[in-house]
Amino acid sequence: MVTELQKALRTLSEVYDVESKDTFVSCYINKHDDPKFLQRREHACASLLGREEQENFQQTMQEIKDFLQIKNVTYGALFASYKHRFFHYVSLPVTINNLFVVDSSPYIRPLARINDEWESFTLVLLDSHYAKVLSVSLGRVDQTRQLSADIMNKHKKGGMSQARFQRLRKGAMHTFFTEVIGRLEAVADDRIILAGPGQAKKQFHELLPQHLASRVVDVIDIDIDDEQELLQESLHLISQREDTKSHDAVKQLKAEILRDGLVAYGIDETLQAVKNGQVDLLLVEKDYKVKGCLCEHCQILRAGPINECPVCGGHTTEADVIEEIIEFAERTDATVEFSDDEELARLGHVGAILRYK
Repeated sequence: MVTELQKALRTLSEVYDVESKDTFVSCYINKHDDPKFLQRREHACASLLGREEQENFQQTMQEIKDFLQIKNVTYGALFASYKHRFFHYVSLPVTINNLFVVDSSPYIRPLARINDEWESFTLVLLDSHYAKVLSVSLGRVDQTRQLSADIMNKHKKGGMSQARFQRLRKGAMHTFFTEVIGRLEAVADDRIILAGPGQAKKQFHELLPQHLASRVVDVIDIDIDDEQELLQESLHLISQREDTKSHDAVKQLKAEILRDGLVAYGIDETLQAVKNGQVDLLLVEKDYKVKGCLCEHCQILRAGPINECPVCGGHTTEADVIEEIIEFAERTDATVEFSDDEELARLGHVGAILRYK
């Protein structure tokens, strides 16, 4: 399932100004960290802009400040340009660092990292007659659906036989679980966690169709009322899986390099591959940055200082090479994975598993 954050990343990655380097303001807000951060950064950036950029910047900042005042944002990211009539807000329930960037396109690296580290998943909390399906994104419950059924739990003496009672009860549970599966079909993420007391969750797991059963990453034994404890345990589990996934991706990169397979590594190779749309999985060292130069007219990007574009001879502007690589990756539906693995650093800080060569 494509999340709202993933949709936002795709939208933002496709926005840029080919004529000006100072058009878009990207503002990541943490209200609890430094209340005067925005004021300081606005003043500093305004003092550095030329006359032509000043009007757009001032109008853009007014829109941002009006929005922040009305919405009372605690954590969030705003991307705006008065010149392009562009304004995009992303609500973030997770703690972020304050950041303020003025550039020719929205600065999306922090969003891409949040998307990687806070994987969405679906929680199914159930017993034999009650179920709750919860979609969890960025550490919070986005939507929930509660279902219940009147299923007999005890057999009383007299009336029907024990065998018949069990058959009826089993049939009622099957009908109820089928209803829950129908709900799960509509909302399930790539990762599913089943939880609850007793055997019901295991019986439910056995009924799941293969395309849903293959997404189940864990089955947790927990009381039906311990929803908050379940959420915390699930977030910890998904976080551990993300660490494992990151290290596995680096191992895959190494294996492809050894067999001279579908791989690119280092700044220059990876940049060329991602611009060509060849990248399926992009690996980025978490805190690595490198300066480069970009010709906005030709979209030619190179690491290091280059005064003139090697294609058109036009003037280049300073650029964050890693940010540009991530933007190319998002535009071409590549998966972006951040890693702190030392072997990735030794391979040039970035690398990619390719779709084709």
